[in-house]
Amino acid sequence: MKRIESDIKQIPYPQESVFAKVSDLSNLRYIADRIPQEQAQQFKVEDLQCTPDSVSCSISPVGRIEIGIVSREPFKCVKMETMQSPIRLTMWIQLVPTGDASCKMKLTVDADINVFMAKMVEKPLTEAVGKLADMLSMLPY
Repeated sequence: MKRIESDIKQIPYPQESVFAKVSDLSNLRYIADRIPQEQAQQFKVEDLQCTPDSVSCSISPVGRIEIGIVSREPFKCVKMETMQSPIRLTMWIQLVPTGDASCKMKLTVDADINVFMAKMVEKPLTEAVGKLADMLSMLPY
């Protein structure tokens, strides 16, 4: 198991507003529309389908991926797991208030990969977690 954690991001919105958006995976359409063109072409996300509890898509060259929410701890944490993926992943979005109108966020990913695969996927996965945290920290909540 490989654990990857993002930097802690400061978000200038109330914890409740941020939680409301990140705990509804249908909001990923909004995020996907804002991925910079060079990154979108690098990963080639196709057939994006979002519901409040799950998201699925095809990513070239990875294949079909489906992620679902397995638990929500109101205003503090959203836990997700892959339901279909070449690599089993668990991801947490953790939120901590820093005032009435701001909070901190951190992403944590546990990837179930063997030692040999870890060398190949650790760097791209770490970059992806960091970029996702950056994008989430810049959204209007």
